[in-house]
Amino acid sequence: MDSNLYPDLAAVGSLASALERAAADLGVDLVTVPGGWGSAVSAGIAASVPEREPLSVHIGAEYRWFGFSGWSRGVELITGATSALEDVVRAGVAWGEGRSLRALHELLPFVHFSELAEAHERGPAAAVEVRWRLIREEAADAPDFPEFGLLVEAAHVEPRLRQLYPFSSHWTLGFNARTGIPCPPEVAIAPSCEGLPYRVQKFPHGGVIAEAVTVEEAIALAVAHLPAGLGPAVAGTSEPPRR
Repeated sequence: MDSNLYPDLAAVGSLASALERAAADLGVDLVTVPGGWGSAVSAGIAASVPEREPLSVHIGAEYRWFGFSGWSRGVELITGATSALEDVVRAGVAWGEGRSLRALHELLPFVHFSELAEAHERGPAAAVEVRWRLIREEAADAPDFPEFGLLVEAAHVEPRLRQLYPFSSHWTLGFNARTGIPCPPEVAIAPSCEGLPYRVQKFPHGGVIAEAVTVEEAIALAVAHLPAGLGPAVAGTSEPPRR
């Protein structure tokens, strides 16, 4: 930590202590937790809303700034950066109180969120719907690889796949039963490429279950691999909740 950039942190010895002092000066309650990169350069601001993780805060190395991100149920909902420690405190308090993403941005314009993040805020059904639209737009923007577009559209038509949370990795299309990460896919499909067949896989990059000549066959094989009674994607991750 450069004491010339961060004299307030150097004076108290850690980012958490500096945040607590700034909160006291503002007259607000704030609880800090350890950060992931060492106490001098990172800290978390605890949230009272159960589904929100502590706001993760870290400092810049080359010039003075405080970057932060807020996660909930395995999804990064907000990011931002500011040079003022007091503004980080304000962001942490507002995040911890459970204010909506739009309200956070209106209160503190340096807080940013995406359309997909706002969909996650509305619930898993909205997140699935928006994620499918973004995947389809991604496929439409790849005219040099029409097989990927064919795969995406065929999967979107199939109700049992359309209810899951889709993702793509190196043109392989995966389907999750949960909207957060980490979450292993229920199944993945690699598109046909240069004469190779479609591949139905356990993972995005391996674990081939079956091969198919046509996209329709690949979709049918993927659906057959899904667990019986699997319903629409739900919020959260495959890991147990943090206590």
